[in-house]
Amino acid sequence: MAATLSLMEEHLLCPVCLDIFRNPVVLKCSHSFCEDCLQKYWKNVENLFCPVCRKECSSEEPSLSLALKSLCNSIQKFTEKNKAEHNCQLHGEHLKLFCFDDKQPICVVCHTSKKHKGHDCSPIEEAVPDLKSELQAMVFTLMNKLQNKNAAKITHQNWLEHIKGQAQCAEEQIRREFKKLHQFLEEEETARIAALKEEKQQKEGVMQEQAEALMRDMATLSETIIVVKKEMDVDNITFLKNYTAIHNRSNCISTGTEDTEIVSGTLIDMAKHLGSLKFKVWEKMLEFVDHNPVTLDPNTMSTKLAVNDDLSILKYCDERQNLPNNTERFQNIGVLGSEGFTKGIHFWDVEVGDNDNWILGVAKESIPRKRLVKMLPQSGLWVLRYVSGKYKAGTKPLVQMKLDESPKVIRVQLDCDQGEVTFYDLTRNTPLFTFNDEFPEKVFPYFNTQSHICPLRLLKSV
Repeated sequence: MAATLSLMEEHLLCPVCLDIFRNPVVLKCSHSFCEDCLQKYWKNVENLFCPVCRKECSSEEPSLSLALKSLCNSIQKFTEKNKAEHNCQLHGEHLKLFCFDDKQPICVVCHTSKKHKGHDCSPIEEAVPDLKSELQAMVFTLMNKLQNKNAAKITHQNWLEHIKGQAQCAEEQIRREFKKLHQFLEEEETARIAALKEEKQQKEGVMQEQAEALMRDMATLSETIIVVKKEMDVDNITFLKNYTAIHNRSNCISTGTEDTEIVSGTLIDMAKHLGSLKFKVWEKMLEFVDHNPVTLDPNTMSTKLAVNDDLSILKYCDERQNLPNNTERFQNIGVLGSEGFTKGIHFWDVEVGDNDNWILGVAKESIPRKRLVKMLPQSGLWVLRYVSGKYKAGTKPLVQMKLDESPKVIRVQLDCDQGEVTFYDLTRNTPLFTFNDEFPEKVFPYFNTQSHICPLRLLKSV
């Protein structure tokens, strides 16, 4: 702004006094002058002419330029104000020093006053480069912070995408599982209604047969009654001669009570179809659904591992996955179970199969996630390892076990109350190793593998 005004002022200077126009007038030759300057200039000459182009003029020729006057007045007011701002408000002196203690420009009189006595002061010409250098350093720091914020923004965007991906994956899995449940219930409903209809048809068939038999008996009885009445309506000798035949014919018709009795089991077995229906369906559903006593927590899983949809299979990855670096996640190889324990007895079975590099056990909740730790109880890990064909318990010194055959299924049993972690060869139901310790905080199932041969698989509870 100051540079613009300086350039503007150059074009607003009177050619006579070389100052900004005051009451500017303009001649026909278009040259402008201060009214007083032009009159003083013409006072000492015989012939009137333009001081710039020397063109002859008349005394009536100068005319006041209102627009130029307004512009010059504005420039003068701004210049005076600017000069006032560059002067000390207390002493009116020009500001030539900068007080580093009070962080403000001062004049020479201020420097000798009590207010700034003993303060660290410097000429403005010397202070400005130092202060600009200081601000430049601050700008550099702020730029670094801005870069960090941008990096954090990108990280948060990646996290947001990961959260969306997690939600979508979970929703798809939930829909698949409920679709299976719906299908099971629909099939069970169809089967039970079909069984009800089959029994209904069977019972209706029996009753229909009985009804048809009754109709036949009724027709026979009606016919017999008619014949008997007809034989009774004859002369006495003929009646007596035919009496025996009529009597025997009448006795051949059954007159028992079995026609009015309903055979046992004739009605629909309502109790079979409706009794404890929900429980029976749920009981049958247990054969259809399965349960994992332990579920892998993918939010704690290192980027070199991967889990399947139902979080029961753990496999090793050659390349690191693009996963958020959240607080719970292990920086190196490892993953925890989703649920921790502080009391009671808990166990879970892991199918290791031909896996040639695995670690199983439990870990305390506060175990460091972002750095390597030793596989020892002192670090918060109670584990059994199988690496390079050797079984080792995570103790100091390491305890190596010699097994005749490699276990295919390992059971990890945690007894929080007794402070024990025991590993079993579940195939032979033999213990492999037991840790005896105290668990002052919550502990979680721990899993680890670096095998390319086969994954670790959590077995369903029976």
